[in-house]
Amino acid sequence: MKKILYIINVDWFFISHFLPIANEAKYRGLEVHISCGITNKKEYLESLGFIVHPLAISRSGTTIRKELKTIYQIHQVLKLVAPEIVEFLTIKPVLYGGIISRFFLIPKKVFYITGLGYLFIKKGFQGTIIKFFVKFLYRLAIFGKNTVVITENIFDNTLIDSLNAVENAQIHIIRGAGVDLTQYGYLEEDNTKLVVVMASRLLKDKGVFEYIEASKILRDKGFQVEFELYGDIDIDNPASLTSKDLEKIKNYSFIKVNGFSNKIATIFANANIVVLPSYREGLPKVLIEAAACGRAVVTTDVPGCRDAIEPNITGVLCEVKNSKDLALQIEGLILNHNLRNCMGKAGRELAIKEFDINKVVQKHFELYRDI
Repeated sequence: MKKILYIINVDWFFISHFLPIANEAKYRGLEVHISCGITNKKEYLESLGFIVHPLAISRSGTTIRKELKTIYQIHQVLKLVAPEIVEFLTIKPVLYGGIISRFFLIPKKVFYITGLGYLFIKKGFQGTIIKFFVKFLYRLAIFGKNTVVITENIFDNTLIDSLNAVENAQIHIIRGAGVDLTQYGYLEEDNTKLVVVMASRLLKDKGVFEYIEASKILRDKGFQVEFELYGDIDIDNPASLTSKDLEKIKNYSFIKVNGFSNKIATIFANANIVVLPSYREGLPKVLIEAAACGRAVVTTDVPGCRDAIEPNITGVLCEVKNSKDLALQIEGLILNHNLRNCMGKAGRELAIKEFDINKVVQKHFELYRDI
């Protein structure tokens, strides 16, 4: 039985984004191994027939000692499993795993670039130095004839190509993790009560504060619209809001703050507009889910976000870090329900064409095919 190993930062992210791929690998007769940081999902993954290898990995900056421990553990799991295929997902597994895997004879290595991370948002001299160093690490990690690189948007595709670490033919775009269209159905929106929703991890670089400010602008202008925010803080992410931030936001009268929900399809079905004013993404799953539910989107004109919509067809773009422009674009959709409804229907068509999970899984296995 051939073995495939997935190395990723944390178990819940693997489940939310890549579980269908692992299920298909098992269905096709591969022995599936997953190495990841563990929260409380290990038993669930094992119940599905996967072999789980806990990985001590921090998603935030940490000490050299802890990073060396992560690198050592990745080395050990590669040695133990000896996979025919290994797919590295998220930043540290890609960088650390790619470099360590050069010491092993692995027939096929797949690097899934889920976004180049908050480090690439940094500006100024420090940002330039960090980006130079990280690019060097990416080049070292992905180099090789037996390598396939998956990016989620054109910007990241071009950046990876510019590293000259692999041939252009080795780089592929897959527009996100996909969505089960049978679970995210299209319902006509209710135009009698307008609801605007943002659903994401509560990170500064997701544009949470811009969304809050835009909500206040529109409520101050007299719009009787419900503004909702779904999600939790993420203490392992340096950009996370704090508990104090969250408590302060909950006291605002113009926005309703909800926690994490696994019923996004229902939430979007009850909404009219979905907003994500992120500073940068790979390709945000929440916008794929919005499209599948047939909801118009307002998002930022940045890599990843603009790749998740068809501008002015399934949604509209606003300037990044600009709450006034965000409010203006939301207002345009509030006032024009015909445009909003047409965009929602076009979003559903886009989801069928590009985001169907079955097509995404098939693309992965086309890239595995050489072994």
